[in-house]
Amino acid sequence: MRMKEALMLKGARTIVDTCVSVKANEQVYIVTDMVQEGIGKVLAAAAVERGAEVTVGIMTPRARAGQEPPKMIAEGMKHADVVLLPVSFSVTHTYAVKEAAANGARLLVLTDFTEDMLIRGGIEADFRQLKPVCKSVAEAFGQGKRIHLTSPGGTDLVMDVTGRRGNALYCIVEPGEFSTVPTVEANVSPVEGTANGRIVADASIPYLGIGVLDEPVVADVRDGFITKITGGRQAETLLRDLESHNDKNSFNIAELGVGLNPKCRMCGIMLEDEGVVGTAHIGIGTSITLGGHTKAPCHYDLLMWNPRVEVDGVCVIDGKKVVL
Repeated sequence: MRMKEALMLKGARTIVDTCVSVKANEQVYIVTDMVQEGIGKVLAAAAVERGAEVTVGIMTPRARAGQEPPKMIAEGMKHADVVLLPVSFSVTHTYAVKEAAANGARLLVLTDFTEDMLIRGGIEADFRQLKPVCKSVAEAFGQGKRIHLTSPGGTDLVMDVTGRRGNALYCIVEPGEFSTVPTVEANVSPVEGTANGRIVADASIPYLGIGVLDEPVVADVRDGFITKITGGRQAETLLRDLESHNDKNSFNIAELGVGLNPKCRMCGIMLEDEGVVGTAHIGIGTSITLGGHTKAPCHYDLLMWNPRVEVDGVCVIDGKKVVL
């Protein structure tokens, strides 16, 4: 074991003990790829320490976020008690994750994880302490009908969430649940075709090599779909990729999420960025794992600073403050 791996074990033990509560003799399936194999190795060591039966599946890295894993991997996920997913590109919004959760697995997604993310940053948060506030924001989303999102940067977006569940992702999962880590977020998927207004991302788009934004990316939204994207070089990168899929659903407004982890820092890596307190993100593309009905070739998130989120006219998030 390299000396750095000894430091990484602390974060791996948090994942195994706190996030998924691995027990002796449980079936733990670690799904990784040829790039993230080192992260998978440390997670496997922590799970073996707990007496679990550990299997590691190594796949070719996915070509993009939201692409399904190979059929053999997906089948194995359905038979595990715990599934850990240290992968290069997100498989969160896939049928494989949805079906494994439906079979009772406890799933934790570690997309684009770095070795340092197992040592410092969002992984250092007290997830149990953050659970109540995360659940309360998710409940407010789930009980609402109309959400209005604004930001000082220029975002002004309304959406209907009637009948949609609020999702609380606080890095601790029970059977049949999945969460990302170390982001702590509450999110909701709007009713298809109801989002209208403008998104101004001025924090991060942690996909496609874009990362922390140099200048705002502006997306106009009509009847649930992005109709126009403007800005500089980073906006062009996003637009070219979305158009390359030749699928209207790539432009679908799939999610509103708010960051709630005070230990996360904006660095251009998705699962750190999305947890940063004082940010919101609009997910576009696939929504099937969030309570929506859209399957697209991708799922990307557009992050903004200092959001104000009103649910049925009542402020729930005001910048860095949760108002409940």
